[in-house]
Amino acid sequence: MNPTHILLSLALLFASPIFAGVAQSSARHPPNVVIILADDLGYADIGPFGATQIKTPNLDRMAKEGRRFTGFYSAQAVCTASRTALLTGCYPNRLGLHGALGPSSRHGINDHETTLAELVKQRNYATAIFGKWHLGHHPQFLPTRHGFDEYFGLPYSNDMWPNNREASPDAYPPLPLVEHDRVIQTMPDQTQLSRWYTERAVKFIDRHKTRPFFLYVPHSMPHVPLHVSDQFKSKSQQGLYGDVIEEIDWSLGQILAALKRNSLDDNTLVIFTSDNGPWLSYGNHAGSAWPLREGKATTWEGGVRVPCLMRFPGKIPAGSVSAQPLMTIDLLPTIARLINTELPKHTIDGRDMWPYIIGDPKRKHPHEAYFFYFENNELQAVMSGRWKLYLPHAYYTLGGQPGGRDGRRAEYQERKLEGAELYDLESDISETANVAEKQPEVVKRLEALAEKSRAELGDSLTARTGKGVREPGRLTEPK
Repeated sequence: MNPTHILLSLALLFASPIFAGVAQSSARHPPNVVIILADDLGYADIGPFGATQIKTPNLDRMAKEGRRFTGFYSAQAVCTASRTALLTGCYPNRLGLHGALGPSSRHGINDHETTLAELVKQRNYATAIFGKWHLGHHPQFLPTRHGFDEYFGLPYSNDMWPNNREASPDAYPPLPLVEHDRVIQTMPDQTQLSRWYTERAVKFIDRHKTRPFFLYVPHSMPHVPLHVSDQFKSKSQQGLYGDVIEEIDWSLGQILAALKRNSLDDNTLVIFTSDNGPWLSYGNHAGSAWPLREGKATTWEGGVRVPCLMRFPGKIPAGSVSAQPLMTIDLLPTIARLINTELPKHTIDGRDMWPYIIGDPKRKHPHEAYFFYFENNELQAVMSGRWKLYLPHAYYTLGGQPGGRDGRRAEYQERKLEGAELYDLESDISETANVAEKQPEVVKRLEALAEKSRAELGDSLTARTGKGVREPGRLTEPK
């Protein structure tokens, strides 16, 4: 065959439908990742998890087209800590970050830590966050210093301003709205926050349709004080709280529509979840954790077990449900595997859970246990398989009393666990029956696991210092 015939044959081969499909596949970039995080959303606040008075058609659709995870956990039941875990793959106390940082805080995420945004940058991803950050509000801690190309949102919770707190203006200055690394407004119109975040998310997708991207949309709602745009005001059957959730559902719908419009559906992993359970003391301005016990700021199931949906057409089985336990710390190593990039050099706590996410749990679960810390590094609970052991600690509860009304909160009562309590989550998801006396060997095994965690991460309840704890970033500017 002469050279002319060879070139002609190659041309015909390249033009064939079979080769075209192979070429298109090999030229595709790594999968996009979209994470949408609600703030203080309860386990039962969306349709796929039992809500009946709140309409969530887009979340319902996402459940039908993806997978519902009924055993998904936040690492801690409070703002800063939960976000730290999601973005770093570490228990937040390993990084020295606890609770919820306020405007007077002088620390935040350390430059030496690796966020999800920095991880995907290894594969040349475009990155953006539109929403609530809460890993430190000083310039050195802001998202643009930690892997994000774009940032627009609140640096901390939407209730952290002087007229909403019994504190001095020095402790709680006017609420700032930040773009990139500068304040562009103070005391922004919070009725527009969900819309602003959504509009920017959609534009980001439109601009980066030919490049891999990581989009993180941590909504400021439904954290109190609740705000909603006129389009959704008085629309739900569950008052203002329901209105807010329905607007978040609309936001998800806009993001899914942008993916479809740009032909990115089948190359994008979309995750929807919450940072922790509902802030029950706010009553009708809070959500529901039913059938779980308690809510935000506790390590009971209602505080840390959160709704979670994942969608990736062709990869995650449509209309499926998984009860396998997963935690936010597992997202970073799972995404690292998905996009074929290296994990951070330092110790992380999460594990690759992709086989469980796609419904192929042939391997042994990579976690022997999950550990639940709270407050100033208190180890309060250990969960291994079906068993959850609560260690002696104090917690706050409404004690069966109703929550507050219309933005006013009811007072919590302090309760103490004087001894360890064990619950079988498979048969008793509501944690009503302490079976510690009936299962002494299980208690002994989980207490031994707790000791391992104390050695690594410490425990202020037993005055232990962990050998694996790292320092947070400290403000270098003079006060």
